[in-house]
Amino acid sequence: MKKMKRGKKKKSVFCKGKVLNHAGTHLLVEIWNAKNISSPKIIKKILKQIVKACGATLLKVQAHIFSPFNGVSGVAILKESHVSIHTWPEFGYAAVDIFVCGKVNPYKALPILKQGFETQDLQILELKRGILDEKRLVL
Repeated sequence: MKKMKRGKKKKSVFCKGKVLNHAGTHLLVEIWNAKNISSPKIIKKILKQIVKACGATLLKVQAHIFSPFNGVSGVAILKESHVSIHTWPEFGYAAVDIFVCGKVNPYKALPILKQGFETQDLQILELKRGILDEKRLVL
């Protein structure tokens, strides 16, 4: 563990896996045939539900609507990283980015996304970020 300037111990938030040690898990979720994608209020609600389901710590949530098609971009800033949602209502499409570290489980977001956007049409890509090799491992 590293020491902070004020004498407090700081614990690493890197993930210690069975095979890989890494900074975090990054899910890229493609959502098709999505509904409820033109409302910043609904996007913020979905973001908050995801944070709770995954066991993360919410710091701030924000959403903004864009013209001319009323797409929404929303982001939840987490103690453990972030979740973002970007929508294209004209295509029934939403792009979701879930990047978390520590013991947060990003896969718990998937039922929330299916329910919130009223679709089963998801494509998921998982990336392990910041993979540590033996010379970089300090845990």
